[in-house]
Amino acid sequence: MGLNIEDFDYDLPKALIAQYPEEDREASRLLVFNRAEETIAHRSFRDIIEYLNKGDVLVLNDSKVLPARLRGRKDTGGAVDILLVERINEARWLCLAKGIKAGARDQKVSVGPIEAQLTKGEDYWVIDFRHDGDVTDIMRQYGRMPLPPYIKRKDGNGTIDDERYQTVYAEMFGSIAAPTAGFHFSEDLLEAIKRKGVQVVKITLHIGVGTFFLIKKRNVQDHHMYGEYYHITPEAKSFIRKAKDEGRRIIACGTSAVRTLETVYSENDKPLAGKTDLFVYPGYRFKMVDAMITNFHLPRSTPLLLVSALAGFDRIRKCYKEAMEKGYRFYSYGDAMLIL
Repeated sequence: MGLNIEDFDYDLPKALIAQYPEEDREASRLLVFNRAEETIAHRSFRDIIEYLNKGDVLVLNDSKVLPARLRGRKDTGGAVDILLVERINEARWLCLAKGIKAGARDQKVSVGPIEAQLTKGEDYWVIDFRHDGDVTDIMRQYGRMPLPPYIKRKDGNGTIDDERYQTVYAEMFGSIAAPTAGFHFSEDLLEAIKRKGVQVVKITLHIGVGTFFLIKKRNVQDHHMYGEYYHITPEAKSFIRKAKDEGRRIIACGTSAVRTLETVYSENDKPLAGKTDLFVYPGYRFKMVDAMITNFHLPRSTPLLLVSALAGFDRIRKCYKEAMEKGYRFYSYGDAMLIL
């Protein structure tokens, strides 16, 4: 008997979809769900330190978001909205494109003074830039942060997003959506956590369409995740393994960190870098992760199924219901949840 995606639906009042980040990162609210005690507590994110113990290992995803949204212009003057998805080579990327006539197989566009050719592929458009340098240079000059479509503002993407649609510890460029669970950490809070004796370890998963494409299949098991690139250093891999063997808690920040850990430790000879299409849904047996920090996720989304696998969907449903009643802010710029 398969899982039906309709069971992972819920109605969210539009007013609860966060349109802007909290002014102070740590001031987000934190719903703490304790699985063993089946209790829900309501705290401020800065109180998370009270739930972390000396010897715990906190795993962060240090991927950095690319300014991957480009505004293209057709010869006719019409706009084409381009989201770069994956690098093929220096001048060519896979992308999603809006604003092209239905049925068209190709389209010439310009991004600033740079000309490009869009060609329809199987799942994506392919964009070829007539440009000597690397496409990342084009992104830096003309790109905008790829905010999700449910963030709708009159001012579009503001300069606030250049800083706040990144974690404070982001280092490795490569994501087209942010690992949002990490937004709530400030440098001061991370330092305080380290002083308490919590070990902070960084790994990388570049978030791509695999994470944010909603599940279209009725039977959850029929959904296939698009591969996303991960990387872990040999030192981090052996440190986390040793900590787990010693019975210390492994606490993952975000669904991307969970999927990386569960991928890397799924088999002994798993490579330190590669692509993962691991899809975690209820029934999955966790090998490495003991607890996680996460945000509140969209209905029918793969991150919602992942947190449901860890906590149980009935319990997640109860947590979400209580969060709505208490006016928590949802999605990327919203509040946080700690699953113990």
